[in-house]
Parts: sequence; structure tokens; C-alpha cells
Amino acid sequence: MLLKDEVDMLRRVPLFCQIAPAKLKLLAFASERMTCREGQNLFRQGDIGDAAYVILSGTADVLVQSEAGEIRVAEVEKNSIVGEIAILCDTARTATVRASSRLEVLKISKENFLELMSDFPDMAVEIMRVLANRLNHTTNELTEARSHQQRVPS
Repeated sequence: MLLKDEVDMLRRVPLFCQIAPAKLKLLAFASERMTCREGQNLFRQGDIGDAAYVILSGTADVLVQSEAGEIRVAEVEKNSIVGEIAILCDTARTATVRASSRLEVLKISKENFLELMSDFPDMAVEIMRVLANRLNHTTNELTEARSHQQRVPS
């Protein structure tokens, strides 16, 4: 894929739509394109957070470990970004992301991602909105799972 195509794909990601094309070109150039086969982990819960990933094509499941085992809390698809929580919080990965189909991603290093946020405050606000929505969704999923677990007799 050409650099121009990667820039066009980045522009379609809501998080990056306000960023100047020249800056997106630098980001695409400095990023690493990766492919995962179905069932392959992009990263695992507990891993060090060294990068964020933009989904260019395909879908992936977001999975968290619980006492009941692995729980699917979300599905991510094209134009989504994953892995930014560990970067922003400087913590280990909070979930496992596993390809549910062939997955193409652009890996953005922690340094490049944080520099973008510094240069574009609107991007930081959009990240907060995305994270708040994810937290709400995850809370609902965990509440539902706990409710189901309490209804099932031991």
C-alpha cells in the first residue's frame, strides 16, 4: 500500500480527521503496517503498552479476563483505534485484542501518539469521548455478566 493510501485511511479515523495531511503523512511514514490472521492476538491483557493500533481492515474482539474466564466486551472494526489506554495511563494492557478475521493495522509508537496529542488538543478531547463511551459499554457488559452469573445456580 502506498503512503498516500495510508494517509487517506488515517483521515477516515474520527480521531485523526482534524489533523493536517502533512502531519498524517509523517505519522503514516513513522508507523508500522502489520497483518494478523484470524485468531491471532494483536496484544494480550497485561502486556506493556508500547503502541496504539489503527484498524485498517478486518475485525477484532476485545477480551478481558474475569473469574468466569475470558469475556468479550467489544468488537472493533475498520477505522477504530485500540491500545491507547495503556499509553495514556502508562500501564499494562487492560484487555486482549484478538483478530476475529484477517486484520490489517497501523502500529503507532507511544512517542508518536503522545506527540500528536500534544500538537492537537482536539484529538485529546476526542480520545476522552471515545474512552468514556468504552468505559460505559464495558461497565454495562460486566454488569450484565455479573447479573447472569448470579442467576445461574451453583
